[in-house]
Amino acid sequence: MNCPNFYSHKGAEEEVRTREGSWLFSLYNTKDINVEPRGGVLVREYTRQQLVLNGWSGEVTINNEYDLTVFSKKADLAFQIQTGNASRAPYDLLKLQYLYAERSIAAGILALPTRAAAKVLGDNIASFDRVAGELSLFDRIITVPILLLAFE
Repeated sequence: MNCPNFYSHKGAEEEVRTREGSWLFSLYNTKDINVEPRGGVLVREYTRQQLVLNGWSGEVTINNEYDLTVFSKKADLAFQIQTGNASRAPYDLLKLQYLYAERSIAAGILALPTRAAAKVLGDNIASFDRVAGELSLFDRIITVPILLLAFE
């Protein structure tokens, strides 16, 4: 698996590099795991292990009343990964925007498969390519700095 691309929305690259250095940018440059059909769970498990090894939390509740969570958090950064249905990606963006509006985070990271990797994972899977385009379209609405990480 590798990380062929990233997209920095609203200065997220600088925010992430300032807090975490550059290791997150190479998170998916590994031979330990491959993208395979219905392999979203394996990618998520690998991601969780790597984040925890680097001091990140497990899943974090962002609102008890609605049982909303993010995949991981460390200080003022939040991490989401989407390996499921394309309709879930905008929801991830909204959760990151909520945390930013509540002043709980300075930036968010959202990891997604490339279009080609999404096709391998399954049908109608969220993709980096689509979300990057939508972020530029909704740049006046999604104001949280978000770093999109592609994996394939």
